[in-house]
Amino acid sequence: MNLFFNRKPKVTPKDSIVELRNTLQMLEKRETFLQTKIDNELKIAKANATKNRRAALMALKRKKQFEGQIEKISGSRLTIETQVMAIENANVNLETMKAMRAGAEAMKGIHGAMDISKVDQTMEEIRDQMELANEISDVISQPVGFGVEMDDDELAAELDELEQEELDKKLMETERPPQMGLPSVPNHEPAEEEDEEEAELRELRESMAM
Repeated sequence: MNLFFNRKPKVTPKDSIVELRNTLQMLEKRETFLQTKIDNELKIAKANATKNRRAALMALKRKKQFEGQIEKISGSRLTIETQVMAIENANVNLETMKAMRAGAEAMKGIHGAMDISKVDQTMEEIRDQMELANEISDVISQPVGFGVEMDDDELAAELDELEQEELDKKLMETERPPQMGLPSVPNHEPAEEEDEEEAELRELRESMAM
């Protein structure tokens, strides 16, 4: 199907990094192989330096070619390593942007269900309920009269009357101090004077009877 529609599969950053790292491994193996060749040609050149000058020169030429290939491989490795690092950074940035975009969409969804007027209305309802709760608490905390309604003014007036009666009583007691062994002072009212005379006559009769 890909060949028919001429479509190429989408390459992900992870796939690219894996492929580049495989290439690095291949280049490292190639570089190791060439270094072995270089060491071998150097041995040949040293062995023929005094015996066979021509063979020594040929060995040094091959060594030089191998070194040139290693330099190219080193450059390729550096380029691939830089590319891998760039892809990794780009992938991190991409994932970061995806996360940030998802966060922005989440916030948009949350705020989409909210309206400043709705928020104000909710806060006003909360304040109303708090005031109602305070009023209920105040009512509950007041003492209950068990069905008897009391007027504070009437209670205060009754208390004033009681206090005045107590003061009058004490005043009367201070005006009439008790007298020991003496008859009580007659009042000016005629009825009370007759009662005292009758009492004296009764005492006289009782004394004569004895």
